[in-house]
Parts: sequence; structure tokens; C-alpha cells
Amino acid sequence: MNARRPTGRTFLPGLCLPLLLAAGPATAADADKVLSEVHVSNRPASGPRRPFLRDQVAPVESCTVEEAERIGATNLNEALDKRPGVAVQVECSICNARFISLNNLPGRYTTLLIDGVPLFSAVSQAYGLDSVGLRGLERIDLMRGAGASGLSPDALAGTVNLVTRRPIRDEGLVEVAAGRFGHRRLDLQMARAGDAGAVIASYHGNLHDAVDGDGNGVSEYSGHRRQLGGLGFFVDDAGGFAWRGRLDAIDEKRGGGALGTDYDAIKASRSGNPFDFSRGRRASPYADGWVNPGDGGKLAYDDGRSGLSEIIFTRRHAAYATGEKRLGEARLGIAAGYARHDQDSFYEGNVYKAKQNQGYLAASLRGPLAGGAWTALADWRYEDLRSRARLPDGTPADGLDDYTFRIPGLGLGASYPLLGDRLEAALNLRWEDHSVYGAQFAPRANLLWRHDAHASSRLSAGKGYRAPTSYFEQDHGILDTLLIRNETRGVEESRNLMYTFDWQDGDWKLLGNAHYTRLERLAWLDVGAAESVLRSAERPVRVRGADLQIGYQVSTPLAVGLGLERVRYDFPVGTLAFARPDRRAYLTLDWDGGGWNVFLRGTWTGAQDLAKFYYRDGARHNLDGSPKPRRSPAFWTWDLRAQYAIDERWAVFLGADNLTDYRQTDHDGYLWIDDAGTIDVTQIWGPNRGRFVYGGVRFEF
Repeated sequence: MNARRPTGRTFLPGLCLPLLLAAGPATAADADKVLSEVHVSNRPASGPRRPFLRDQVAPVESCTVEEAERIGATNLNEALDKRPGVAVQVECSICNARFISLNNLPGRYTTLLIDGVPLFSAVSQAYGLDSVGLRGLERIDLMRGAGASGLSPDALAGTVNLVTRRPIRDEGLVEVAAGRFGHRRLDLQMARAGDAGAVIASYHGNLHDAVDGDGNGVSEYSGHRRQLGGLGFFVDDAGGFAWRGRLDAIDEKRGGGALGTDYDAIKASRSGNPFDFSRGRRASPYADGWVNPGDGGKLAYDDGRSGLSEIIFTRRHAAYATGEKRLGEARLGIAAGYARHDQDSFYEGNVYKAKQNQGYLAASLRGPLAGGAWTALADWRYEDLRSRARLPDGTPADGLDDYTFRIPGLGLGASYPLLGDRLEAALNLRWEDHSVYGAQFAPRANLLWRHDAHASSRLSAGKGYRAPTSYFEQDHGILDTLLIRNETRGVEESRNLMYTFDWQDGDWKLLGNAHYTRLERLAWLDVGAAESVLRSAERPVRVRGADLQIGYQVSTPLAVGLGLERVRYDFPVGTLAFARPDRRAYLTLDWDGGGWNVFLRGTWTGAQDLAKFYYRDGARHNLDGSPKPRRSPAFWTWDLRAQYAIDERWAVFLGADNLTDYRQTDHDGYLWIDDAGTIDVTQIWGPNRGRFVYGGVRFEF
């Protein structure tokens, strides 16, 4: 790691300071509404008429669990994918590492919180987000932009906050589903509620086979065996505090590449050719190898099933608790959390085992002061990573990406109503003393202007930072290297400006966003044979875009929606490693009446400039030696789910994701070879699974 040192320039929007001085009075209720990180209600607003944004100064979008279930979502990735400004980025066609991308920025810049507690890192998010279930949650809050949360200055793209639900009555749920590709799912949930508190327990089991769309024996969609268990608790008064918290455990086995779940046999297969490289689009003329682009000769494959297989076993245990106590008109908050992440992985002959610990402690005080609503925060974060690795020949490569971060921090926030409550201004200042990179400062300002009872504008500006860590995030598979040198020039830094317009009147609602992000010193990996170097980009990455959502309640049971998105990218070679579309469109239809709930969603993805993202630092070829396409085709995907309530307790459902069976493998293979004939697995731009049909039954009691 680099030596400890302070950062350079800071960014502080000065517009808010004179506004704060001119503000009118505020109450404790204002402080709760504006500055609280977690907002709780027993019965969340849901359905098509629910506003796009929450009633806060900052632009916070929400997705309730009921809305996620209507689209057939069973985990966090499925709940948030295919929304304007939000996408799930797949970063490997074999292991299917997935990240949530906000404003089309790399997924490692999105910070995941649960009830405002940060217990996920980029390492644990790579495979962990598929294992974040929805049971026990009330809603998912999205805040886009650098420094979006006063708790997380390292959220360079924004935050995703999971807000838990306090049961208000005894309840239970059993849901069983089955579908194509060996899919099996079981969800259980039970809750007990009383006058003094509540508990809620949940279980989620999910099985899915690996999917090989082009028949060459190498999967594009990884198979998994996933189990999640959780216990949430709520104590309304203990020591004067209202408490909430959770205990969660995750156990997942995931495998991609060679088909099957005989993982030990796959790992042991180190020679021969079990695949058929003559299958698929622009495939090789040879079943046991491919064409060398350099001389047109044949390159034979002889690395067995293991040579194109990635197998990841993940275990995670996490616990946290938050408490809040009234002190007159003020509120005292405390929080503590711990997470342990264990990963046992096999990457194409390389063995990688990692253990990570994360800890969090915080105390905050918020209330009215000097005519405004103020919050003071002190916290401490801990994060480490310890890894052991073996190259295919047995050579040890331990500790390549080890690190230990200890980060005490202080935060101060203030919010003031102005001009008869038509304008609200909020300023949050965050200072941290990073154990490796020294003092860091992350400010954020939010302005809310209420045009009238139906329309409002929000302007947000912020700066965030992030400590560049291991190559695991840039190239999650183990590299054939014995040393990784960190030659970054300091922390990654993001400056963000975002304008949001929100309007709702009767049956219509509209949300528009325009955003600009500038990323300085983005970390990227310069891969070498025996030595790799983690470097900082020489020039900034710039992403600017706009998105629009329109909703219309056609009748009592029927609602329709339209979404549009346009993005422009300016980045140096090696920084944005995976292709992204610059245009998307979304159509939705939601029918809820007569015992039926039917949801239809269409997503149009515009052509992607594959040459810009993939080929600037070297050509890519098909297995027949021909060049890979410079652009991907535009395409539609359609998702449909219908549920019928037999009575108050029983319901049945049937759904299909990717209804028209659009697959990238029908147009372009995920496998590619470089000029030297070396094969890789990251030609990614389209759906990696065809039509997925599923059905099931639901019982509530």
C-alpha cells in the first residue's frame, strides 16, 4: 500500500452557507424527516400511485418489497435490475460476478447498507448480492451520487439501503417455486409481534443449474446452490432505546464453465479436451481447439474441465443492532455491526481462499439547533482481507491482496427551510482519518425547491473518496502472478452533480434526472506475467447522462410506465472494463384487480460500442480467427409474471423472464482469443440465459 498521506484539494459547495444563515426555524420532526438515515413505517406506501421519491431533501428513490415481488424478484440484484439509472453488471461469463451499477459507474462504487449500517465491501459484493434476500425487508432505498450517504463517503456512485420491516402482527409465509434449468426455490418466513417488540425469521433456498446456450460445454450462466437464513428483532423500549437488528447467515456454492456439480472431479481434470469449440456463433472449425489469429494455424486445448471452470464457495455471517433514544427534542442514535466473509474459490486451475472481517461502531445526535435541524455523527469502521493462493503448478501466492483499514470518522449535517418552506437546503460534511491514506474530506449539499403542491426540483452536489484495494475487484479471477505492486497515486475520488425533477398530479407522475460524475485516479490493474501493478488512471473518467420515468394510472386496476435513459462515457483505456449501453428504454404494465396481479416489463438496450470498451488495448477474435464485432445489436427483452389469489391465504403464480428467448450466444460468443491465441471469457454485452419459465404456490397465515 502507499504510504500514509493527506489528500489534495477539497470540494465544498459554497452556495449553501449563505442560505443556512438566512434560514427560518425548524423542529425535531424536521430533523427526523431530513437527516435520518433510516425511515421506518409499519405499512409502507406501495403500488403504482406511490411517489417516485421519498419526502426528503435528497433525491431518494424506493422500491418496496411488494413491488419487487410483483416482478418475480427473489434477491437484491433481481429487485433493482432494469430500472433507469440502475443496472446489474455481470463481470464474468463463467462465475457471473455481479455488481449493482448506479449512474452506469463501476459496481464497486456502490455501497450497500442495511438499516444504515455499512457491512458489505467490494469483495463481499462480487458474489454476495445474489445472496441478499428480500424477506424481512420493508423497502430498498436508492440514493445516487458521490457521498450520497453521510455514513459512506466511499460510495462514489451512490448507496443502496435495505430498510427492515417491523411486523405489527403474527404472520407466516411459505412459497415454493420451480422452473427451467433445474430451478427450485423455497421461501419461509414467520413473525411474532407484541406490544413490546417483534421477531421475524426467514429462510431462502435456491437451486439453479449452469446454462450453456451455444452447446460448446462452457456455461454462460453459472449454477448455484444457495441457502440464506435470517433473524430480525425489534425491541420498542430497552434502556430508553428503541432497538432493531438482524442476524444473517449465507452459504452458497456456485460453479460455471464445465457443466455439472461434481466440483472435485472438475478441479482434478487438468488435461485433455472435454469441450466442443466448433459449436456456437463464429465457432472454431476444430472441436478440440481454435484458430491462431496470428498465423491461421490450430491451437489445441489441453487443460481439461478445470481450465475453463470457476467454482466459488461463499460463507457469510453478519450481525448488527441499532438503537434510538429521545432526549427532549433531540434523538440519540447508536449502531454496531460485524460481518465475516469466507471465500474458497477455484479459478481455472488457481486456488484462492480469502477471509474478510468488517466492523462498525457509530453514535449520532440529531435535533433542532439555531433554527435548523442538525446532526452530529462519530463512527469507526474496520475492514481487512487475508488471502492464500496457489497457482496451477502449486506455487504459493499468499497475501497478494491483503489489506487492513481502520477508519475513524466525524460527520456534521444541517438542514434549513427557507422562503416559507418552499426551499430546503441541507449540507453534510464528513471527515475521516484513513489508516493508510490519511485525512479525507467528503462534503455533500442538497437543495429542494417546491414549485407547487405537485412539482419539485432537487440539486445535489458531492464529493467522495475510496481507497484502492486489491486486484480482486478489477480482475476477480486469480492471475498467474506472484506479486502485485500498488503504484496508485492516492485514493480514487469522485465529484458528482445531479439535478432531479419530480412531478405528480392525480393519475400521472414523472421523475427526471440529469447527472455528471468525474472520477479521478480510478484504479486499474496492469497485468503482467510474474508481476502485476495496480495503477491510477492518468486522466479522469467522465460519465454524464439523463433518465426519465413516467407513470400513468389508466384505471383502478391498470397502471403503465415508461422509462428512458441516455448516457455518455469518456474514459481512458483499462478503466471501464465492461461494455455499457448508452441508450435504454423501459415499458411496464401492472394489472392488480379481480384477484389477479399481472406485471409485464419490456427493456430495450441500444447498440453498444464494443470497440470502445473492449478493443482499444488489443484486438479480440472469434474462435475461427475472425475479429469480434465492433458493435452489439440493439435488442428487447420481456419479462412477465401473473399471480392469482385463490383466497386470502393461497395464491399461485406463473412467470417468464426473457420471454422472447433473446440470447447473446445467438449473435456473439462469450469466449474470445487475443492476438497470441490466448482464450478469455469476458465478451459480455447481452443476456446470458434464455427464456426462464417458472411457477409456484404461495401460502400466507
